[in-house]
Amino acid sequence: MAVKKIKVIILRNELEDDHNLWIKACDDFNDQLEYRVVNLTSNDWLEEIRKAPFDVLLAKPGGLTAPFKQLYDERIYILRVVLGYKIFPSPLEIFIYENKRFLSSWLKANNIPHPNTDVFYDSGEALDYIQSAAYPFVAKTNIGASGSGVKVIRSVSEAKEYIEETFRGRGAPQRTGPNRDSGGFIKRGFHYMIHPSDISKKLSIYKTKASNRQKGFVIFQKYIEHEFEWRVVRIGNSFFGHKKLKTGEKTSGSLLKNYDDPPLAILDFVKEITDKYGMYSQAVDIFEDGGEGYLVNEMQCIFGQSDPYQMLVGGKPGRYCYLNNNWVFEEGDFAKNACFNLRVEFVINDLLTAKSQRR
Repeated sequence: MAVKKIKVIILRNELEDDHNLWIKACDDFNDQLEYRVVNLTSNDWLEEIRKAPFDVLLAKPGGLTAPFKQLYDERIYILRVVLGYKIFPSPLEIFIYENKRFLSSWLKANNIPHPNTDVFYDSGEALDYIQSAAYPFVAKTNIGASGSGVKVIRSVSEAKEYIEETFRGRGAPQRTGPNRDSGGFIKRGFHYMIHPSDISKKLSIYKTKASNRQKGFVIFQKYIEHEFEWRVVRIGNSFFGHKKLKTGEKTSGSLLKNYDDPPLAILDFVKEITDKYGMYSQAVDIFEDGGEGYLVNEMQCIFGQSDPYQMLVGGKPGRYCYLNNNWVFEEGDFAKNACFNLRVEFVINDLLTAKSQRR
């Protein structure tokens, strides 16, 4: 008797190829599921979703511009809150993704330790703040991966210039071109030699970023002295951890890592947060607060992966799982396809578990 396959819809964003890792992962599990792709930013998005029955929606929120981020979030809200469809990652994880303004308020409202963050929509209020602010502090753009919108402000004059540029100039200073801190120029150059069509796609992205600079508000965050930050990843019930090392003034975007064994206490910290809020696709970037505890710096439901693994323990790739009230390390390749295979595996098991419980 043939086993009924799980039906999946991949919700792509405004970028043509940004959901391809979901496709690759679904192809690897084609004996258990079948999928179709719907562009959530198109006019007929809802009609396309409703064309045929499905079990779950797999989201790939965009993080390129504020208008498309807002559009994607609004439609996720309709799909989950109004229509009750199952979505992975969860709507909460999608809403805080590439929305530092919302993330800071969410962390504060839920008493989750994080660097103090202030958001100013009034330039006069922002100018008053910088007169008595502790320097340095960090200015961030609401959208901006790999440290592209992060700037360390070291003086009142520098802060004034940043505020003026954001409220009355071109917009908040932000890297819109290649990430020079990440290295890998030879590898990237070789890629574009083999795939010259990708050059025009990348230039189009740079142009879009440059024309959509943040205006009208600033985000200022307390500067935490650090030489690294921890990245702790949770996918389903698998946990990983490594250090993101500092280059210049930032750890984000450097792609420099240290694979020391993560302390189990930091896994406990992330497990408690993600358990409480039902987050099963998260990368949590964390500062150590001078031995006093941990501070959440960033949270992303979708994130990059420059190495074939997310963690090494004793020099061996693998994951941690929490079993019988203990952390247990399991050696193996669990970060395949930038962890999208692990995401799909979790979704399949979650759906099968739910179906068996209904019987």
